[in-house]
Amino acid sequence: MRKFEGKELVIATHNNGKLEEIADLLSPYGVTLTSNADHGLPEPDETETTFVGNARIKAHAAAKATGLPALADDSGLMIDGLGGAPGVYTADWAETPNGRDFGMAMQRAWDELEAVDAPAPRTAQFCCTLVLAWPDGHDEVFPGLMPGQIVWPARGDQGHGYDPIFQPGGYAVTFGEMDRWEKNKISHRADAFAKLLAGCFA
Repeated sequence: MRKFEGKELVIATHNNGKLEEIADLLSPYGVTLTSNADHGLPEPDETETTFVGNARIKAHAAAKATGLPALADDSGLMIDGLGGAPGVYTADWAETPNGRDFGMAMQRAWDELEAVDAPAPRTAQFCCTLVLAWPDGHDEVFPGLMPGQIVWPARGDQGHGYDPIFQPGGYAVTFGEMDRWEKNKISHRADAFAKLLAGCFA
């Protein structure tokens, strides 16, 4: 496994919240972080049907454009009773002509579970795949997972996306009821990051 030995890392995102989370996780390593926005890079089209495929597109595009190592993630919610949907289309379910509406997306998830009469508990998992890519085309892949269940009605106003209907395994609260930084310690992204840090930064 290739070690990260540079001083600067591009985070292939325009999402400031995601950048803050990653900066917090990488703070002990003294790495200067920049984002796609800092380099004026567009978001590449995510044309793959897997998390790793889309993360690779983003990481390699940023590494090639900047000549620097780049880190990308692709993540989403997989609901067992819906055959793994929405999966890579997690954000797409929330798209409207006026922007993303996750209230609508959460309602859709529950309505579809009701339509197939999925048995309780309605198990699901948040998935995250991190890809660290170098300008020479090499990459390392780190998958992360947080199992749990879908609950209704939605609870909490913390976090983002589907967090208010996702109750992580072993907890009595949803991600939407958790403090953001507490959630970050146990999330699917935290799981993937632990593997990234052990593999490339330790």
